[in-house]
Amino acid sequence: MPFLKHHTDQVEAPHGGVAPKREQASQPPSAVQQQRVTFIACFLGMVASIGGFMFGYVSGQISGFFNMSDFAQRFGELQADGSYEFGAARQGTIVGLLPVGCLLGALVAGQLADVIGRRLAISASALWACVGNVIEISSQTSWVQFAIGRLVTGCSIGALSVLVPMYQSESSPAIIRSLLISLYQLLVTLGIWTSYMVDWGTSGMTSTASWRIPNGLGFLWSLILGVGILVLPESPRHAYRVGREDEARNTIARLAGVDPQHRSVHDQITEIRVKLDEEKASGKAKWHEIFTGPRMLYRTLLGITLQAGQQLTGANFFFYYGTTVFKSTGLSNSYVTQIILGTVNVACTIVALYIVQKVGRRKALIVGAAWMMACFFIYAFVGHYALDSVNPLNTPKAGSALIVFSCLAIAAFATTWGPLVWAVVAELYPSRYRAPCMALATASNWFWNFMISFFTRFITDAIDYFYGFVFAGCCAALVAIVYFFVIETKDRSLEEIDTMYLLHVNPIKSAHWDGSKVPEGVAGDSLHEEEHAAA
Repeated sequence: MPFLKHHTDQVEAPHGGVAPKREQASQPPSAVQQQRVTFIACFLGMVASIGGFMFGYVSGQISGFFNMSDFAQRFGELQADGSYEFGAARQGTIVGLLPVGCLLGALVAGQLADVIGRRLAISASALWACVGNVIEISSQTSWVQFAIGRLVTGCSIGALSVLVPMYQSESSPAIIRSLLISLYQLLVTLGIWTSYMVDWGTSGMTSTASWRIPNGLGFLWSLILGVGILVLPESPRHAYRVGREDEARNTIARLAGVDPQHRSVHDQITEIRVKLDEEKASGKAKWHEIFTGPRMLYRTLLGITLQAGQQLTGANFFFYYGTTVFKSTGLSNSYVTQIILGTVNVACTIVALYIVQKVGRRKALIVGAAWMMACFFIYAFVGHYALDSVNPLNTPKAGSALIVFSCLAIAAFATTWGPLVWAVVAELYPSRYRAPCMALATASNWFWNFMISFFTRFITDAIDYFYGFVFAGCCAALVAIVYFFVIETKDRSLEEIDTMYLLHVNPIKSAHWDGSKVPEGVAGDSLHEEEHAAA
């Protein structure tokens, strides 16, 4: 098979054998090692990741709106004492329609990317968010109109959550692919932090400016991404698939900082061509093949589970309802606590950029899930048994403990499950099925995002801080799922990762798998699984 090579300098000898390696002392650097980290590759990752900034900004700003007096008077429910509050159903609908829109956007994004290309699909999706912003800002007293605006904006955000990691994974050089995909999550955290700062800055206003200014800034992020992405090249893998081979070769070379005739460029073009030829031999892909194709049921379900798991770690519980939660601990200004959480989130995601390059996917995801599990256990016990829910000022130490362990949980998420899930899922599928599979996996993320955002108020009203046990149990399950099912993909090409899944490489031992030979224990018929699909 063409991709049983751990490095691209391991070439096949005649008759399918592997040429003997030279002595270590005289072995030249591999083709991948000769690639450089270029400005254009980093710029591509940064501009595309503005889609993540938009996601974070829209998600984070709504938490602060509920404590703004003008927003409450216009969209809240009048109480007997003359105050305005949001009932669980109304608050859940306003928060939850964003992820509903995101789910719809994620489902159509894959098809859109295949039809008009990754780059134009990102531009169109970013500009569509402006429509939702107009609906929200023009709302006067109808909370339904405001919620519909979030639904429309969500379609844009959901599409970008599929398109941006897809574009980055297909375009980035292998040596920095995980780093650039993780930039998406870093920009998500920066968007959340920025929304907290803007909310804090306008919270003292008593006019509509308190919530319309944060909403209006959304136009700026949409325009930057919608126009900025057009100066970047198309994904080389998509360009090759539609017959533009020279463009694909030049893009790969430009992003890697090498000549178009460099061996690493030739190797990538060869890998893409071989995989595309196999796909063509199999005929046009049908929708059900994401479940029935070679090793595809395993990968499709794994992607859906990992994206759902990112939500079920519980991090968005703090981002959506943070001001409400910390107000109940007796804090006089819960906006400040949100800023603290947002700052921890950003700082730890920056640390995550080092982790994804050095530690690998499996170890980081396992440690992160275990860490969050411990934090939620403590959060639940302290909140339920130690905090005076009637008068939190009577138990200041319990309130402080809740904030500390909330920050520790956010730190664990930001360094592991936040950025790494996007990278793992973007690497999980072969080119033939990447668009629909990523759309389905990301839709799973948004489905659980909606479930948490809508039902959290109902659940916490019923079981208060014991809600933390739900997330703790989910984190425990995720530890087992990653250990037994996720393959280590650090520093491997997308085509090599595909081959590892086809060969049923043991996930537990996958970090040490040598692509220059078939691993022991692989059934003989698995070697022909891919060839059978192409027959």
